[in-house]
Amino acid sequence: MLREVTDSDIPAICAIYNSYVTGSTITFEEEIVSIEAMKGRVAEITKTHPWLVCDLDRQVVGYAYAAAWKTRSAYRYSVESTVYLDSAHCHRGLGSALYRELIGRLRAAEIHRIMGGIALPNEASVALHERLGFKKVAHFDEVGWKFGRWIDVGYWQLDL
Repeated sequence: MLREVTDSDIPAICAIYNSYVTGSTITFEEEIVSIEAMKGRVAEITKTHPWLVCDLDRQVVGYAYAAAWKTRSAYRYSVESTVYLDSAHCHRGLGSALYRELIGRLRAAEIHRIMGGIALPNEASVALHERLGFKKVAHFDEVGWKFGRWIDVGYWQLDL
């Protein structure tokens, strides 16, 4: 059910992600992402960090990955995590399963800290992070503007 991403997963990843781009403030991206652009993102991230998908009956219904927290070399043991699910598959434990697998792989890679950024309010994402042991470490007021309104962002941190 959980496995590493392949190029054939990219159209499904785009469909999942773009539904959040056009219908939510969960991502601050405002233009849909093409399959080609997503393919480039996946290729870049998987050079150094894991990208996992949740595959149910040969259909990708979610994904999770970690990327560099910052580009300076001293940050190399810290990552930012991302989890997205197809809306039809939320609240079934799949996000937790993806995140636990990602955390295990990051721990094995000797990552020290995972940062999770959450556009607020987002009770489901806050609950997911806190259930997995993340602690809130920052809150930035009105740092994003989307759909005609200001959006706060909080950061949760997990120490491995």
